[in-house]
Amino acid sequence: MPVITLPDGSQREFAQAVTVMDVAKSIGSGLAKATLAGRVNGQLVDASFLIGEDASLQIITSKDEDGLEIIRHSTAHLLAHAVKQLFPDAQVTIGPVIENGFYYDFAYQRAFTPDDLAAIEAKMQQLVSDDYPIKRFVLPRDQAVSFFRGQGEQYKAEIIEAIPADQDLSLYEQADFTDLCRGPHVPSTGKLGAFKLMKVAGAYWRGDSNNAMLQRIYGTAWLDKKALQAYLHRLEEAEKRDHRKLAKTLDLFHTQEEAPGMVFWHEKGWAIYQQVEQYVRAKLRLNGYAEVKTPQVVDRSLWEKSGHWDKFGSMIFTTHSDSRDYAIKPMNCPCHVQIYNQGIKSYRDLPIRLAEFGSCHRNEPSGTLHGLMRVRNFVQDDAHIFCTEAQIQSEVSTFIDLLFDVYKDFGFSEVIIKLSTRPENRVGDDSVWDKAEDALQLALDNKGLAWELQPGEGAFYGPKIEFSLKDCIGRVWQCGTIQVDFSMPNRLDAVYIAEDGSKQIPVMLHRAILGSLERFIGILIEQHAGTFPLWLAPVQIVVLSIADRHHEYAGKVLQGLEQQGFRVKIDLRNEKIGFKIREHSMQRIPYLVIIGDKELEQQTITVRTQKGDDLGSLAIHEFTEQLKTMIADRK
Repeated sequence: MPVITLPDGSQREFAQAVTVMDVAKSIGSGLAKATLAGRVNGQLVDASFLIGEDASLQIITSKDEDGLEIIRHSTAHLLAHAVKQLFPDAQVTIGPVIENGFYYDFAYQRAFTPDDLAAIEAKMQQLVSDDYPIKRFVLPRDQAVSFFRGQGEQYKAEIIEAIPADQDLSLYEQADFTDLCRGPHVPSTGKLGAFKLMKVAGAYWRGDSNNAMLQRIYGTAWLDKKALQAYLHRLEEAEKRDHRKLAKTLDLFHTQEEAPGMVFWHEKGWAIYQQVEQYVRAKLRLNGYAEVKTPQVVDRSLWEKSGHWDKFGSMIFTTHSDSRDYAIKPMNCPCHVQIYNQGIKSYRDLPIRLAEFGSCHRNEPSGTLHGLMRVRNFVQDDAHIFCTEAQIQSEVSTFIDLLFDVYKDFGFSEVIIKLSTRPENRVGDDSVWDKAEDALQLALDNKGLAWELQPGEGAFYGPKIEFSLKDCIGRVWQCGTIQVDFSMPNRLDAVYIAEDGSKQIPVMLHRAILGSLERFIGILIEQHAGTFPLWLAPVQIVVLSIADRHHEYAGKVLQGLEQQGFRVKIDLRNEKIGFKIREHSMQRIPYLVIIGDKELEQQTITVRTQKGDDLGSLAIHEFTEQLKTMIADRK
C-alpha cells in the first residue's frame, strides 16, 4: 500500500502499486491531461512509471522547467519517426536536446532539401494528430544490438555495442518506430505540436572528420504555439539586429581573413568604442582605481609561474627572440601583480585597485569566431583589487553597486547573477576555496540579491560571481564578473606588511564590468539595432544645407556645435533636401539640422529627429541645452 507524498506535503495512499499517471488521475482529470512525466524520489520518470513503495512525487506538466526538456527530447524522436516513414533507407544516429530545441543526425544517400524539411514537418504534425502512445520497454544489451541490426540501423547498433554487456537498455516505441533512449518521454505523440524544423547541416559521425558525414536536422520545440511564435519572432529580430550586418550598413567596422578574429575599426565604430571606454574610465577614476598599462609580450616563465601556461597553453599566441619564449598577453592579471610588487606595501595601503584597458590575444578556434562576439584580440575593462580578507566583503559589495550603475546607464535593467564554484581542474587547496566561495556568497546574501549556483564553473584559481544582461529581445549575455583569488598572489610572491609587522599574502579580486569591449559594443549594436542613444551615437548631428547660399551659415552652425563638444558632420552636397534627410535617417543619425532661407534670415535652425519628428525652428542655444541634458542623463 504505497503512500505518495506530493510537493505540498499532502499524502495519498493506494491499495496497490500505481503509475505516475494513476496518481495524477486520482487528483483530477485536468491534471492527468496535463501530465507529461513525474519526478519520483528526485528522479525523472515516465508517466507510466510504476510506484510500488512509499515515495515522494512531483507531477511534471508543461508549467515545469523539466517539462520543456522532455517535450524537446520527445520531439527529436518524433522527427526521427517522420524521417523513417518518409525515407525508410535513412539511418538514425543520435538526437539530443540543445538550447531552444533539438537536433537529430541521419545517414542518407542524398542531401535533404528544403522541400524535404517541409514534408518531414508535415509528417510530424500528422503523427501528432494520430496521438500514438509512447511505450517504454527494456532489453539486454546484446538483444538490443540484434534488434537494431535487424532494423538496418547500424549506427544505433554501434552505439549500443560500446555499452557494457551486462547492462539492460531502455527503448521507446511509438507506432512503427522504436528508438534507444534513457527517457523520460511524454505519454503520447499528441502531447507535442509546437515545433518547427530550422535547417540542415553536415556533421561527422562521432564528431570525427575521419568518419562518415551525416546530415543534422535542427528543430525548435516549445510548450505551446504562442511560445513557438514568440521564439521565431525573436529570431527574426535577432536577424535584423545582427551587428555584423549593421556594421556594414552603418560603416562601423569590418573583419577580414588576413587578421582572423581581429577588428578593423572604422571612424564611426571607433567613435562608439571611445565613448564606451571614456565612460568606463571616468567611472573607475571616481571609484578609486589607478589606471595602468602593461606590456603585450611577456616571458613564458611568468605565465608558467602564474599557472596560465598549463591552463591556456594552446590558446596563447607565442613568439621567440634572443633564445627566449614569450607569450603575447592573453590576460592582464599576472602583469598587475608585477606592478603591485614594486615597493613595499603596508596594510594601510590596501585596498589597491589597478585597472587597465588591456589588449589581450587568445587563439580561439577559427570555427567559433563571430563578428565582435568572439574574437582573438580584445580589450578588457579589467581591474584587480589587492586587499585583506577582512576587506573582501566591502570591496565586492562596492563593485556590485558600480556594476549595476554602469549597466543602468547603458540601458540594461535586468541582470542575472550566478555564483560559480570550484572546477575539477584548479589550483589551491580546498580550505582556500572554502573561504573564497563563502566570501562571495556572503557578499551576495548581504545585499539581498537573487542568485543561482553554478557548481564547477569557477576559474581555475578561484570562484566567481557572473553577471549576465538580458537584452530587449530576451537574449542573455554574460558580461561582468568578480573572482576571489587566494592563489595567484602567493604564486607570484605578492605580500604586504600586516599590522603586527608580519608578511601576509593579499587577496586578489579579479573584476570586469563590460568584459570584452568589443563584445559589449556588439551587444550594444544589437540592443539598439544600430539606433544608438544620443550620448553613444558616433555622429550625433548632421547639418544639412538646402542651397548654396546657405553654406556659409551652415558652416558657422557646424563650428558652433563642434566647439561645444558634439560629434557633428555637415552635408553641403547639391542634392534635394528630401534625399539628404532620407539618407542620413537611414544612417541612424539622431538629429538633422536643416538650414534654409528662413533659418538664415532668423539665425535659427530647424531640427528633425531620426524618427521623423519635426521639432520646428529653434535657437541654437535652446537646441544645445536640450542635447546636453539628454547626454547627462545618458539618453
